[in-house]
Amino acid sequence: MKILSAFVAFGLAALTMPVLADGHLPNLDGREIVVVTENAYPPLQFVEPGTGDAIGWEYDAMAEIAERINAEITYENTSWDAMIPAISEGQYDIGMTGITIRDDRKEKVDFSEPYMRSEMVMLVRGDEERFSDAAAFAENEDLLMAAQPGTTPFYVGVYDVLDGDEQNPRIKLFETFGAGVQALRTGDVDLVLTDGTAGNGYVAASDGALKIVGEKLGTEDFGFIFPKGSDLVEPVNAAIADMRADGTLDALNQKWFLDYKLGG
Repeated sequence: MKILSAFVAFGLAALTMPVLADGHLPNLDGREIVVVTENAYPPLQFVEPGTGDAIGWEYDAMAEIAERINAEITYENTSWDAMIPAISEGQYDIGMTGITIRDDRKEKVDFSEPYMRSEMVMLVRGDEERFSDAAAFAENEDLLMAAQPGTTPFYVGVYDVLDGDEQNPRIKLFETFGAGVQALRTGDVDLVLTDGTAGNGYVAASDGALKIVGEKLGTEDFGFIFPKGSDLVEPVNAAIADMRADGTLDALNQKWFLDYKLGG
């Protein structure tokens, strides 16, 4: 699939990552780690149509991390709105679902170092001609936006596109990102804000039914989340650094953002 310039992979030396002084990664001696995800955010993690397999960039990355630090991964599923509270309460060891690193979330959970950066884009129907940027969308009071409550796209929609009112009736709330995209396709809403990773995936799979318009609305860094004080943060960070250094992150970006086509 094609990827637009909205996606910026962290294969660059944009951030420094911790590396152990002796050059070796931590060894967790086969420790079992329970990872929770939503499976609703292609191509990071999703259920593949036709096979029913849970796959994606984050699954491949987590498998690599586990191998490098000698851990065993068990996966569980939960909804987005339950994930951060569940991790905060220690119900799971790690959460992954394209989670934006934000200071308010750091009060509840610990983050890994960023493994990916993406810029916010405007996803619309392929035949949309009423607006082509955020200002034009905001001016037309008949237009509606889909969002998951508590997500970065929700807050960008409220504060950067609309009027700062979190109760604005023009924002229609959906439990999953995919449900919001489906509402867009059927005409129930007119805009979905998303990072370039998911947006480009849906556009590529839509056969012209969806497109991206307007200027990018900022950047966001993704990280895995952990209960506060988790002893897994350092080994996971070390593995991410190792994967960046040896080109594994670049290979995953190639596989999932350039070579893989959603929908087969």
